[in-house]
Amino acid sequence: MAIHKLTDTKIKALIRAGKRRAHSDGNNLYLHVAGANDRASWVFRYMIEGAARTMGLGPYPDVSLEEARDKARLQRKVKIDGADPLDARRLEKASRAAEQQTAMTFRECAVAYIKAHAPSWRNPKHAAQWPASLGTYVYPVFGDLPVGDVDTPLVLAVLRQDIEVGGTPRPLWEARTETATRVRQRIEAVLDWARVGGFRSGDNPARWGGHLEHQLPPRGKVSKVKNHARLEPKAEIIADFMTALRSREGVGALALEFTILTAARTGEVIGAKWGEIDLDAKVWTVPSERMKAGREHRVPLSDAAVAVLEKVKPGRTSASPETFVFPGQGKGEPLSNMAMAALLQRRMGFADITVHGFRSTFRDWVGETTSTPADVVEMALAHTIKNKVEAAYRRSDLLERRRDLMSAWASACSGPAGGNVAVLKAAVAA
Repeated sequence: MAIHKLTDTKIKALIRAGKRRAHSDGNNLYLHVAGANDRASWVFRYMIEGAARTMGLGPYPDVSLEEARDKARLQRKVKIDGADPLDARRLEKASRAAEQQTAMTFRECAVAYIKAHAPSWRNPKHAAQWPASLGTYVYPVFGDLPVGDVDTPLVLAVLRQDIEVGGTPRPLWEARTETATRVRQRIEAVLDWARVGGFRSGDNPARWGGHLEHQLPPRGKVSKVKNHARLEPKAEIIADFMTALRSREGVGALALEFTILTAARTGEVIGAKWGEIDLDAKVWTVPSERMKAGREHRVPLSDAAVAVLEKVKPGRTSASPETFVFPGQGKGEPLSNMAMAALLQRRMGFADITVHGFRSTFRDWVGETTSTPADVVEMALAHTIKNKVEAAYRRSDLLERRRDLMSAWASACSGPAGGNVAVLKAAVAA
């Protein structure tokens, strides 16, 4: 039997001609040409118990003629030794996968997952919570075990571990259900990453639907979802609060006032840069990377909101558009994400009110005192449109209609106050 029938020159000619067939080099090695000027691939053909079998050896020219001959030589030896080359290759891959599964611990996989995904997390607080929560609740239980060994009992051990609450031990899932839910979701994400990467196999033991939901009580049964506490949406109560706030000095007080007047989220405000502000047009354009929905959002600025910016502007340390509107204590750093909450709850004494709750106050005020269409309000709050058809057809961000709404809100915030601070501090919705 003739061997080494092919040369690189012949191969290139065959590819150019595009003869759609397998061309023999001898010794069970063939070059399969798919079409004219197309890539070709090497195959090893052999017989096992009267049945023809074909094994791919790689594309040409990535696998050269000499390399293909070497590969075919190895497979002939496997067959001579009494094994099926295809079965032998599958066993080798399975063995490598098994070794790989024991090569990485859950902790190592989690670190790799966080490194891969952190650049896409817009919220630095979110990025910090991942390693913190895993380090507190997960790593002590199975952080150093091979990721392939993590099973349902281990996941349940994390979620049912006792923590101290008021001096009394209680299961994590019952005592801090929201935290436990996030921990479960993070375990699930890491295990999915490990499975796709070939470090484990099988079902995900941390999944909720059809699995852990049968082992743990639903969140709603053990922990009622608590909305962000907010002021009652009554004009005199809102005005009383704004009067108390405007008596405070400092960047934190101005940032909180601006947050309330724009109905924006904390992260959007503390991350605001002067390059996003157009004082002439009275518009603040928040870039997509800092928005929860991932889309650019234009905020119409009322005269009161512009007045806040005029107050903070003299403290601007640089003409660069990258300068933060509400600077923090560190050079080039934004205001801390806890600064407004500390002012509100500790220094002003409104312990039961959250900064985010003012968005709820705004939403309820609009609903109770105005006839503003729902789509205008949702756009003002930068909420995602859940109706996909409506979202597809909406072309405008309703800026001018929202400008009228925010001006009315600013007027309510500056309206006649009741003057009773004791009543104000008790005016938190149940």
